Amino acid sequence: MTEKKEKIEVPKKFEDIVKKIEELSVLDLAELVKVLEKKFGVSASAPVVSGPIAAVPSPDETAADKEEKTIFNIELKEVGDKKIEVIKAVRDITQKGLKEAKDLVDAVASGSQVVKENVKKEEAEEIKKKLEEAGAKIELK
Repeated sequence: MTEKKEKIEVPKKFEDIVKKIEELSVLDLAELVKVLEKKFGVSASAPVVSGPIAAVPSPDETAADKEEKTIFNIELKEVGDKKIEVIKAVRDITQKGLKEAKDLVDAVASGSQVVKENVKKEEAEEIKKKLEEAGAKIELK
């Protein structure tokens, strides 16, 4: 997967802050966002759009006309009773260290967490099966 990154010009007064943020892990960055939200009373979440989100298919549209989704994000919704098993599964799936996997699983208490992004359907189903066998509740998006 090749992605073209847009060159962003960072003003000199923010260079040291941006450099420090780039060095943070995803979990540390998520924690920083939460701290900033509480401190300044703001939200970093995307604004909610009211109105229809998806087009309603016309009655004469057939199943063959619909495009099946092939790329998924795997979200961990609930950990369940076997937290250690879920941590082991997350660690295996993400190839992260024990601390990072534990932090991700612990973060589920404050809201669902993305375990893996942009995964093909077959791999997503396998990952979902592994996590559900460990006792977690998963959603593919």
